[in-house]
Amino acid sequence: MEFSEVVKNRYSCKKYSDKKVEKEKLEAILEAGRLAPTAKNLQEQKIYVLETPEMLEKIDDVTPCRYGAPTCLVVAFDKDNVYTYPESDRTSGIEDATIVATHMILAAANEGVDSCWVNFFNPEKLEKELNLPQNEEILMIMDLGYAAEGTKPLPNHDSRKDINETVKYL
Repeated sequence: MEFSEVVKNRYSCKKYSDKKVEKEKLEAILEAGRLAPTAKNLQEQKIYVLETPEMLEKIDDVTPCRYGAPTCLVVAFDKDNVYTYPESDRTSGIEDATIVATHMILAAANEGVDSCWVNFFNPEKLEKELNLPQNEEILMIMDLGYAAEGTKPLPNHDSRKDINETVKYL
């Protein structure tokens, strides 16, 4: 698919069918995350694939926003392996994990797989549920699957501010 079409047509799916994501498509999505750029190429991302009923129940325990997706990716990062900005406490962990997640969301759309970026959950609770190492921090949950019949983007999907409201040339 043409990249501009991927970007334009991708939306946050709010209702999934029970059709599983094919292994080769999931691998392509995960590979896009692996290839995403990170500060100093530290590659601190940690991607957890949850597909079993037991693991999906853990997602359902922390958020109502799985929407029936048959696969969820939990995107985290290693807090001990991040770039720290000069003369600052700011690190690259959140931004790098965000780049990785965005690559995977766009790759999913390119593969014909629907997705939703989920941030309506308590990351600390999910870290405990998944028994993640102390040095890892969860950024987001990504629902993956195929939209249920009749599912469409939310009504405000195409509502965008004028580019002059969000871009300034200095």
